Amino acid sequence: MSTGRPAAERPPAGRRRPRGAVRDGLIAAGLELARTGGPDAVVLREATRIVGVVPNAAYRHFADRDELLAAVCAAAMGELGDRMAADVARVPGERRDPIAARHRLGAIGAAYLHFAHDEPGLFATAFALPQQHAYSATGNDTGEPDRSPLGQLRTALDELVDAGVLDPRRRDGIEYPIWSAVHGMAVLTGKGPLRDVPGSDRRGLEELTLAFISDCLT
Repeated sequence: MSTGRPAAERPPAGRRRPRGAVRDGLIAAGLELARTGGPDAVVLREATRIVGVVPNAAYRHFADRDELLAAVCAAAMGELGDRMAADVARVPGERRDPIAARHRLGAIGAAYLHFAHDEPGLFATAFALPQQHAYSATGNDTGEPDRSPLGQLRTALDELVDAGVLDPRRRDGIEYPIWSAVHGMAVLTGKGPLRDVPGSDRRGLEELTLAFISDCLT
């Protein structure tokens, strides 16, 4: 007797797809499409082909292509946040150590720039739908550590205040001009007018940007 489900969506006999597997698979497929082609490459039909389900199966999880893109956008931002967190974790030194605090801020900026260079498709996708992310001055109100790129920058700046490097009177909102400088360099050397700068010169410009930020904090 037929189960009423398309053959392409049914798992092999005796096996059932884990709950949420199709949705997670579509997001993972969308990430791979974005990795090579940016946000414009995230297409529902192609994602379903990669996962191995019929196109109509996608609409049980996403109303349309824009909804899938929103999920992929959030996942791409998560990959950027993970890259930043991993690099910060490798910085030695106790919290409130002024030197370690500076190095952690530098690691955040360097990871952001490296991700933009190494994963241009994901970097573009992460910012394709700005309304998907919380960029307000209030930050994360859940009480949990904010692992978003902006949240990690805020944490690093708070540590600089605690370490006596950054004057607390200058702390409010300073994450935005710092983020602007790093993001601006990423865009300029990515698809912007500095995209053809040789790699060694690009790295030199990135180091200048991060050193400029560090110098401006004292």
